[in-house]
Amino acid sequence: MRTPSIQRIVLAALIALASSPLAGCAEQAGGADAVNNTESERTRIVATTGMVADIARAVAGDRAEVDVLIGAGLDPHLYKPTRTDVQRLLDADAIFYNGLLLEGKLTDALTRAEGAGKPAVAVAERIDPETLIELEGEPDPHVWMDPEAWSQTIDVVRASLAEIDPDGASVYETNAAEYQRRLEELDAYAIETLGSVPESQRVLVTAHDAFNYFGRKYGFEVVGIQGISTESEAGVLDIERLVNLLVERSIAAVFVESTVSERNVAALIAGAESRGHTVAIGGELFSDAMGEFGSYEGTYIGMIDHNATTIARALGGDAPSGGMQDRLAR
Repeated sequence: MRTPSIQRIVLAALIALASSPLAGCAEQAGGADAVNNTESERTRIVATTGMVADIARAVAGDRAEVDVLIGAGLDPHLYKPTRTDVQRLLDADAIFYNGLLLEGKLTDALTRAEGAGKPAVAVAERIDPETLIELEGEPDPHVWMDPEAWSQTIDVVRASLAEIDPDGASVYETNAAEYQRRLEELDAYAIETLGSVPESQRVLVTAHDAFNYFGRKYGFEVVGIQGISTESEAGVLDIERLVNLLVERSIAAVFVESTVSERNVAALIAGAESRGHTVAIGGELFSDAMGEFGSYEGTYIGMIDHNATTIARALGGDAPSGGMQDRLAR
């Protein structure tokens, strides 16, 4: 039942934190190439997000230069392309994007580039449809939260690059196989680490609904304050409903995201505190963007390693502070 005291606390927390700044992220990747191409010979690729760019870099190796539109701390749901972005798309030899409506405000720019004859590949739209989760009447675009599901996009990128650059086909095949192996290692680590969380604590409460593939894969109940797009807004009744969940289930921690304001999460914590239940911020998760460029967390593998390790440690599981490869920032 809603009480006036909780409502006042929730409203006060929402108002006080309405101008909270966002944090940051980006991308990087690996991949070996037996051929050293000069700058002018390299295929010019533009990827919309860091997660997509990471696949392109890993598979292409030295045969391509990969540029990213949506970088550190930027939300792909809300990102509006600049004139420079449109020109970058038009100058590319190939464009890779997530699709499934993730980059909604980029649609016109992508359509314009396709109309100019640029190969534009929506990688998540080419995986097995049975892999996808449907929410709010649309496929959930956050497929990268499950490394096994996301690995289906590796072959999409490999095949597209081989079509654009047939001379590099064998290189792309080798690099794709190696990246596939690395994602299998990542998945195995996440299964073991997240499996150590007590079953009663396997409830993942985050700023928006980006972790459904993660929850399905690793056995977590996932609760996002906002919907699958950050364009939706949470109301006071949504906050109170989640406060009840935290108190009734004795959930120890909730999580903020690097591309979403913390104000709704702070309102949850304040509401639970008013009911006599202390909830901690378990850490900052990477949801719609990766970590800073040049960092381990700025790779797809580092992103998921960080998330799995952070969640496990905050909810009572057993995970090394440095993560799978002892490379996470402390």
